Amino acid sequence: MRVMVIVKATKDSEAGVMPPADLIERMGAYNHALIDAGLFIDAGGLKASGAGARVSIAGENCAATRGPFDDVGKLASGYWLWKVKDLDEAIDWAKRCPTSSSGPFELEIRPLFEMEDFA
Repeated sequence: MRVMVIVKATKDSEAGVMPPADLIERMGAYNHALIDAGLFIDAGGLKASGAGARVSIAGENCAATRGPFDDVGKLASGYWLWKVKDLDEAIDWAKRCPTSSSGPFELEIRPLFEMEDFA
């Protein structure tokens, strides 16, 4: 099963504050462990919401709103795509994610639809 692990934004990530060097190093080691375990598909960090926009579509009506957006806890600041045997394995790996001393953060794990889900 494939999952997307969504890294929720923090006040620091929305302010454009880069993680400390030691966290970047530990995150690199974590990513290599995911690769070595055969789970890693892709990963990326997202710029602050001020660099983006939201597009709302309702029938033929479309509206675009440029960031920044205030709902920090609902925003994403990064992601991983993993191939795991089940949700429990994804949770186990998520619990190993390096953290910063600047405060807590949240990961959200969401399974992706697979072709067999549509059969």
